[in-house]
Amino acid sequence: MKDMDIAEVSRRTGVPASTLRYYEEKGLIASIGRRGLRRLFEPAVLERLALIALGRAGGFALDEISSMLTPDGLPKMDQRRLDAKANELDRTIQCLTAIREALRHAARCPAVRPMECPTFRRAVRLAGAGRFEVAPIGPFKAEAVPATRRKRKTGDVSLE
Repeated sequence: MKDMDIAEVSRRTGVPASTLRYYEEKGLIASIGRRGLRRLFEPAVLERLALIALGRAGGFALDEISSMLTPDGLPKMDQRRLDAKANELDRTIQCLTAIREALRHAARCPAVRPMECPTFRRAVRLAGAGRFEVAPIGPFKAEAVPATRRKRKTGDVSLE
């Protein structure tokens, strides 16, 4: 494969040219020259950009990613750092799962208003205390709600 200009790299990776220039400024990638006014890159930049994308998707900051990439393009992985990030992702997944279940419960709850439902109110209290990640609340089950509260309009998920 031959050298590519910035437009070709952008087209192949979906990374905007402005981001490629920023990555170059941060030292994450390096151009090998110019063709006219356009930067040129070696084909290996595609793999390096894929590693950067993986790191970003995993929640790493660009500075963290930069410290894990060597000038020769090979990643140097600190196993403790990767384990710590994996544990952080586990906590985030647990929190987001609890939030998803709270939203699903609110959408299906027979209470007239979600704030009348004890289960949903518990979810709100945990979220307000910043404790979703510590004490997950799902999976939700419909609470017994007095018959007078069951007259709910379809689609009404007001948090009054």
